[in-house]
Amino acid sequence: MTKSSTPAYSAPATAMATEIAEQPQRLAQLLRQAEDGTFARAAAAVDGQRRPFAVIAARGTSDHAAIYLKHLLEVKLGIVVALASPSVFTVYQRTLRVEGALWIAISQSGGSPDLVEATRSARHAGAFTLAITNAADSDLAGAVHLALDIEAGPERAVPATKSYTSELLACWLLVEAMAGRDGEAAAALPERAETVVTAPVPGDLVARLSDANRLLLVGRGYSFPTALEGALKFVETAHLAAQGFSGADLLHGPIGAVNAGDPVLAIVPEGPAGTSLLPVLDKLRAADAHLTVVASGRPAGFDGPLVQAGEGLPEDLAAITQIIPLQRLACELALARGLNPDAPRGLNKITKTR
Repeated sequence: MTKSSTPAYSAPATAMATEIAEQPQRLAQLLRQAEDGTFARAAAAVDGQRRPFAVIAARGTSDHAAIYLKHLLEVKLGIVVALASPSVFTVYQRTLRVEGALWIAISQSGGSPDLVEATRSARHAGAFTLAITNAADSDLAGAVHLALDIEAGPERAVPATKSYTSELLACWLLVEAMAGRDGEAAAALPERAETVVTAPVPGDLVARLSDANRLLLVGRGYSFPTALEGALKFVETAHLAAQGFSGADLLHGPIGAVNAGDPVLAIVPEGPAGTSLLPVLDKLRAADAHLTVVASGRPAGFDGPLVQAGEGLPEDLAAITQIIPLQRLACELALARGLNPDAPRGLNKITKTR
């Protein structure tokens, strides 16, 4: 993050902060899995050329990893991807025609009954099923043809942090392997993540958000799931009414609800998605929103507050580092509001839905 005009906010140690700080190490560990051939073997088993389409099933934070994976599969491989509705299987008791398709279930715990049931149904219907989990011995891992263990280690804090970025990297490594590449392009990722993890959190941004009633986050392409996941972190840890939007969807109506002084965080990647967000930034400035940009560098024409993350990375990999400052902001905002980010009210680490 960039230097702020006020001192960096200094928060007490929490499990969430500790797990955020672990992310460079966990990402490096996952890259070692790739060097050992884990993802190349998975790609060979998936045999993506034979799959007419793919379906991804997930809940909560993992649902945002699913949207990231959808972009990877469609942009890099041209595979049509659908996001599953587990309630079709559990509430409506339907079986879908997924014979020959690739079914990917993403879950940190691998324990949500609706994901397990939907995945079993898809396998029975003839899909090739793969799980990406942080629990190698989970029910979900046992229900699929092939399970990938992200090995992020246990999380004591309820909000997912290191398991989310490990899911993203696992998705990226899988798609790279399916494309016949070795994942070497991610070699600098742990170092870039370390830079973001150790940068100061701007105290003026924490102070501004401490008094906010709502927060808007906006992204596009690979940064869209970052906006969604960042919003979830603010909601669950700081109890701030936050909502994430695609920049395109924002312009289709919700921009009208942005008032002068409303705080907005825009995640602006390098590349075509970032370019497509520039008119959105113009609209937000015209609405007199208090706009902060998360980006690897200053977008053209923007002279407002900047939080730096993703330097030297292409937009697909930058998304893995650009969620980290939002995790840190949410954690420290919760503390500034007198809340415990490790144990938000009403939430459990493993959520079981049907």
